[in-house]
This record gives sequence, C-alpha cells and structure tokens, in this order.
Amino acid sequence: MTIENHSSNQLLIELINCKSITPKDAGCQDIIKHHLQSVGFICEELNFGEVRNLWATIGDNDGPTLCFAGHTDVVPPGPLKDWNFDPFQATLDKDFIFGRGAADMKSGLAAMVIAAKIFINNHHHFKGRLAFLVTSDEEGLAHDGTFKVVEELKKRKEKIDWCIVGEPSSKNFLGDTIRIGRRGSLTGFITINGVQGHVAYPQLANNPIRLASPVISTLLGESWDKGSECFPPTSFEIVDISSNSDAINVIPGELKIIFNLRYNPGWNYERIKLHIHNLLDKEALNYELTWRESGEPYYTKQGHLTDVVKRVIFDLCGREPILSTDGGTSDGRFIAPMGCQVIELGSLNATIHKINESIPISDTPELTDIYLKIIKHLFIV
Repeated sequence: MTIENHSSNQLLIELINCKSITPKDAGCQDIIKHHLQSVGFICEELNFGEVRNLWATIGDNDGPTLCFAGHTDVVPPGPLKDWNFDPFQATLDKDFIFGRGAADMKSGLAAMVIAAKIFINNHHHFKGRLAFLVTSDEEGLAHDGTFKVVEELKKRKEKIDWCIVGEPSSKNFLGDTIRIGRRGSLTGFITINGVQGHVAYPQLANNPIRLASPVISTLLGESWDKGSECFPPTSFEIVDISSNSDAINVIPGELKIIFNLRYNPGWNYERIKLHIHNLLDKEALNYELTWRESGEPYYTKQGHLTDVVKRVIFDLCGREPILSTDGGTSDGRFIAPMGCQVIELGSLNATIHKINESIPISDTPELTDIYLKIIKHLFIV
C-alpha cells in the first residue's frame, strides 16, 4: 500500500472535499460516524441551532474514559485566485496534501478515527471507554458547539479522564510540541463619542480620533505581566479602528476600537475589565465599552496522560516534545472544566488558515500511529 492510499490519508481527502466553512459541517460528521459505527461506537447527534455535534462512545464506565476532540469546520479559503488548487478538492502535489482544513484540523480527525478503528478491531475488550466529541463550531462563535455539548454531558454526569484535542500543535516536526494549556481570550469594543463637524472649523467639533490617541497609547504601552513558568506574558492588540465619517472634509462624531487580550491565569475577566475601565476613566472620555468573553485560560499539570504522550512521541519520533501553552484558543477550554487532563496534539501548524494550506503526506499516517500507541499505553500496556 502506497502512503497516499493509507486509510488515514483517504479519510483526510474525503473530509477536505467537504466544503465545511464554519459553522457548516457539510457531511464530515456523517463520514466520521460511518467509520466509528463500523466498529461498534454508539453515535449520538447533539445539535444546537445550525451547529452539528457528534458524541460517540465505545466501552464501559468501569475504567477511565479517553476522549478525542476536534472540529470539522474550517475558516473561509480567502481569494480563490490565490490558491494553486481548489481548496475543497484535496490535491496531492510534491509529497503534500493541499486543501482547506488539511492541517486545521481534518488531518487530526482522520488520524484519531483510524487509530480508534485499528485499536477496537484488535482489542474487542478493554477496561474503559473511548469517546469522540466533534463539533462544527470551533472556528466561529464557538457557542453552540463543544461548549453546549459539555453542558449536556455535565447534566448527564458523564466523566472524561483524559482528553486529546487534535489541533495542529506541531511546529517544525510532527510531535515536537504538546500544548498543555492555553491563555484566555477577551475582546473589547469601545465607542468614543465626539462632536461631528467640518474639518475647516475644528473649534466647532470634538474629534474622537484626537480624544482616543492618548488612550490608544496608554493601552498599547501597558505592561500587563511578565508571564510565568508555564504561560507567556499577557498580550494586548488593537485589531480594528474605524470612524463614522465617509467624507474627507468631515470630522467624525464617533470612533470605534476593537481590541483583544490573550491573558494568563494571573488575570480573569473581571479583573481585566475593571483595569481597562480605570485606564479609560482617567481620560474623562464619553465612551461605551462592551465585551465578548471567548474563554478562560486552562492548564493541565504533568501527570499520567502527559507522561504517556511524551514517552510515545520519543519512541516513535525520536525526540522529547516541548510542553507549551502558546497559540490562540481551542475547545480544550470548554472541556478542561470537566476536571480532566487535556492536551493538544496534532499536525504541523505552519500553513493553518493560510492560502495553500497543506500537510505532508506522511504526517497523517504517522499521527495515526502516535494516537494508536497512546491508546494502547493508556488501556492495555
């Protein structure tokens, strides 16, 4: 069997060919469900709004539960003219598989599913349970996906002991990085009110851009913290500034600023909000400020799961992985509050969200081997 015909790559190709732009699933979960049901998984759809979610289990509650988590939705492809290939028609070229979602994170899903199938086919009876939590709402608002499924699982008193999120964590080589946590994310929307007027008569107006300048300087210059042994420093970035003027000779009446913080566990939502309000109030501005809370930070201390994963990666890849908490948010932030150990382990992330997203053709089969050996170590060895 050639590597392009490996079952994990064949599944990856099927998933890439589904145009699952968030929050659409476009048939991905039906494909995954078919594979899992073929080896005895009990599959349940837990859909909320227009978001499809899959909860699948096999085994029993007498032992621990290992949950594989991931998402079928992808970000939009961007300008199609800039792609070398159709982003929703998986293409093999020069030992790479190209397509939107190849790295983020359909390769992870494909490897998880095939690893689970191989394990179940060879170990019909094991003490514990394998589970899958798959959503189509990770790249979007992330409100009707994993967040809602976890709420439902908590109501049922379901337990998860270990969770592997298949996000693309690797940087230079497959398996070189394991994420054991993520910073929290908080977005703020400021509207600064001024007085609209003619640019030739600034004394009759009150330019909100001028008013905002010292505020922007203060926020960008703020030293939030220095980070910690496990987390990088909190970051603050302004992502958009716009006024309500559409003419070159009009001073605008208001200015809108959108900013985002990625913060470590030294902060929480309320402390950040209070701190920023205090900074703004010092400028005596007429402003409104609203917030979007995207997720609190989470952190998994080293334990049995991380020890097993590190050993497996060293055995198969010949290197000791780095334990990291960098990157953006992931659905791990919703699963960690269930009290389980959560790690992120997946493919190379060099091309995620980019034009010509791709994955080396050898990586998904190798990732399948990593997941399979992790399952064996947790349940059999």
